[in-house]
Amino acid sequence: MIVELGHFALVLALAVALVQSVAPLVGAQKRWAGWMAVAEPAAMAQLLLVGFAFAALTWAFVTSDFSVRLVVLNSHTLKPMIYKISGVWGNHEGSLLLWVLILALFGACAAAFGQNLPPTLKARVLAVQGMIGAAFLAFLLYTSNPFLRVGEPPFDGQDLNPLLQDPGLAFHPPFLYLGYVGLSMAFSFAVAALIEGRVDAAWGRWVRPWTLAAWVFLTIGIALGSWWAYYELGWGGFWFWDPVENASFMPWLIAAALLHSAIVVEKREALKSWTILLAILAFGFSLIGTFIVRSGVITSVHAFANDPERGVFILLILAVFMGGALTLFAARASAMEAKGVFSTVSRESGLVLNNVLLTVACFVVFIGTIWPLVAELLWGRKLSVGAPFFNAAFTPFVVAIAAVLPLGALLPWKRAQAGRAMRPLWGALALSVALGALAFAMQTGRSALGPVGLALGAWLVFGALIDLWGRTGRGTALGRLARIGRLPRADWGRGTAHAGLGVTIFAIAGITAWQQEDIRVMREGESFMLGRYQITLKGVREVEGPNFRATTADFRVTRGGQQVAMLHPEKRVYPVAAMPTTEAAIDYGLTRDLYLVIGDPQDGGGYAVRSYIKPFANWIWGGTLLMALGGTLSLTDRRYRIAAGARRAPAAAVPAE
Repeated sequence: MIVELGHFALVLALAVALVQSVAPLVGAQKRWAGWMAVAEPAAMAQLLLVGFAFAALTWAFVTSDFSVRLVVLNSHTLKPMIYKISGVWGNHEGSLLLWVLILALFGACAAAFGQNLPPTLKARVLAVQGMIGAAFLAFLLYTSNPFLRVGEPPFDGQDLNPLLQDPGLAFHPPFLYLGYVGLSMAFSFAVAALIEGRVDAAWGRWVRPWTLAAWVFLTIGIALGSWWAYYELGWGGFWFWDPVENASFMPWLIAAALLHSAIVVEKREALKSWTILLAILAFGFSLIGTFIVRSGVITSVHAFANDPERGVFILLILAVFMGGALTLFAARASAMEAKGVFSTVSRESGLVLNNVLLTVACFVVFIGTIWPLVAELLWGRKLSVGAPFFNAAFTPFVVAIAAVLPLGALLPWKRAQAGRAMRPLWGALALSVALGALAFAMQTGRSALGPVGLALGAWLVFGALIDLWGRTGRGTALGRLARIGRLPRADWGRGTAHAGLGVTIFAIAGITAWQQEDIRVMREGESFMLGRYQITLKGVREVEGPNFRATTADFRVTRGGQQVAMLHPEKRVYPVAAMPTTEAAIDYGLTRDLYLVIGDPQDGGGYAVRSYIKPFANWIWGGTLLMALGGTLSLTDRRYRIAAGARRAPAAAVPAE
């Protein structure tokens, strides 16, 4: 009964979404206050209905209701409870329901917290959100119904994909969807502004918190996915330029550009058309990511293997929303007159350069991701675009962004002198170059990637610190130290995020350039040296897990005769899914990780063993968390929360006739 009620709630949610799509839009056009007021309760009702449906599906998974087809395909009675819950979104239908739930959540938040918005703009924003909700609810109900029953319920289920039975994958999709779907708010604001024909500083202030929240969630989601790939897949990498990884990375890049562009709209009322276009493209790339994951056109550990007919439905949604928004943009862009004028050297120009680099970098990733599909479609050729292409094509943009960012952050608005702005940065530049030169001198027979990454990372971190210090004004050092704690949280957020980018760039360069690797066959009792560490295989044993069997190796790691760690990598087999997985054993450290993987037994005896020393691996995710923390700090700034100074006298409304 609960399952049927969940299904019925989705049908009602679709009806409410259709009402939300039409009534407020008509009301805003006619200035009918009653019709515009429909938007808020409709958004709240949609959240309650979709939330109930999601709770009903979760109940089916938790209670192992094998009369529900989705539970049969993705659960098992022996599975731990956390994976029964995460199994709700560990499949196409359930994850799409989560997608729609988060979309409804953002719409309800806009209704609840958008009290400072002009009534017509708010009505139009919620109407556009309702349209997106209606499209995806229709997709869910007509092609991907999660509540389908089976005629004869089996005794047990087929279990969840073993690769997804991991805490990292329990939290990775929700954060990723909060980022993906959160960008729909920027899209809705952009389309609403195009309908009204007005973009001003107030609009820039309103759109920034929603974009920033989505960017923060997307940052955390990407970091969790990267961390999961690092310790779970057993190949020791943190990023493989997989198409599904790229699908989340592209909107992240565009959202970063949008955040910086919206600053110019807010502060100077310039770059209006460009900012609107970025808001459309950010959500457009989220829809492209949804298509890549759910269409079946690619094979990936991240993708949901589904029939391409569902991909056609998503392409239709993409065509309608992107085509409609871009057509509206073409018709109204000329009305987005820029008021601010700025010189070639200015804060505005620095942000424009930032936008160009981020956007072009995104399109480089986009071309590399879809080119194999285009080549196969047009010429029937199967091509593979891998890490070498992306590393060579994308890295120059990262270097350029890192090189100009500290200076751009210190440039004054409207007109600046590069030499004067650079004056406080010369010491940071000299120290950064010195650190890079020291690293280059200490390494032997290695590439310059590590030293260059160290120099760029230090340059960003020192630049962020100097930016904060410069905002304390003049006076004694003690006085400035006292003032630095009273700086606006947005200033701290910007500095923290920029420093986090520097830490991540250094960590990626360091792990790529200085990693040590060893692959060999080992028997029990044998030892070998990896760098300064001696690794000994003490034994191999069979272990029974709750729903798997594992071959577990016991490795003793010593340095200078002193034990550093005992590591226990595993090779697991999940009998229900008949699928093996590799569980790496990692000794985490501040400056390095020891990473061990046990492979299959060999014909001549012994086991295949892969081992790595991965320098500064944890700094990658530490840097991404710093970026997310910076965004969160900015969100807590009072100016973001209430859009201070953004109030406008509402247009006169008339009652509906």
